[in-house]
Amino acid sequence: MFSYRHAFHAGNHADVLKHSILLHILQYFNKKETPYWIIDTHAGAGIYDLEDAWAEKTAEFREGITRIWDNTNLPQDLQVYIDHIRNLNDGGDLSYYPGSPWISLELMRPKDRLHLFELHPTEIDVIRDNIDQQGSEISRQVSIFEKDGFSGLKSQLPPVPRRGIVLIDPSYEDKMDYRHTLMAIKDGLKRFSTGCYAVWYPLINRKEAHDMVRQLEKLPDTQWLNASLAVRKPAADGHGLHGSGMFIINPPYTLHAALEKSLPYLAKHLAQDSSASFSLTRQGN
Repeated sequence: MFSYRHAFHAGNHADVLKHSILLHILQYFNKKETPYWIIDTHAGAGIYDLEDAWAEKTAEFREGITRIWDNTNLPQDLQVYIDHIRNLNDGGDLSYYPGSPWISLELMRPKDRLHLFELHPTEIDVIRDNIDQQGSEISRQVSIFEKDGFSGLKSQLPPVPRRGIVLIDPSYEDKMDYRHTLMAIKDGLKRFSTGCYAVWYPLINRKEAHDMVRQLEKLPDTQWLNASLAVRKPAADGHGLHGSGMFIINPPYTLHAALEKSLPYLAKHLAQDSSASFSLTRQGN
């Protein structure tokens, strides 16, 4: 399997796919004045220094966001994504990369709320400190729970404003994460059937990964979109991440058309060998 602390992977090809989609979803939700909650079940540290030893150890961002950082004529969603991260870096060189909690924090409005779950003792201390540094007004919008996100999700659904985005993004180091993800989605839909659920998953030679996606596709009476990006041929020994996917339930109706433009671009520019490819399927919408 792949070693996991998110700083190792910050800004890699999986983050480019995941965070460009998250930005699209957040911007879509912001079109209505009604407030909403964002629930992130595996938050991480929130923001990452790409010059830190953790990030430099693998420097996966060089095969991810760096590949498109200075590109022109980007598809709209990717341009929004790059502009957002460039603003975080004061318009200069790429030094800092935001995780999903930070992207959510920057897009949410004063009436929206962010609920974060994190179990890693170092990561939760870092994200608490990062949030505290934003001031009391921001801190009041954010709830941080040192608790398992799969079980904690139940207590957050349905959200009070009846609008919400649930991001499920475990490491999948433990093969039980696949089952827990599927169970969390099924239970979540019972509690909050109209919510937008965004599940990140790895493309890896593991039966549990393939089975989880197939089970998600079989959920009854559900609108969904499944986008995946492979950047290289799977390793002969079956180890390592050769791509990733995002499975979105109740996606914005605008997302499919946007991905029709961004996925081919990413497959071309993030390719690590000639096997790079993408897929985009949906049900409903």
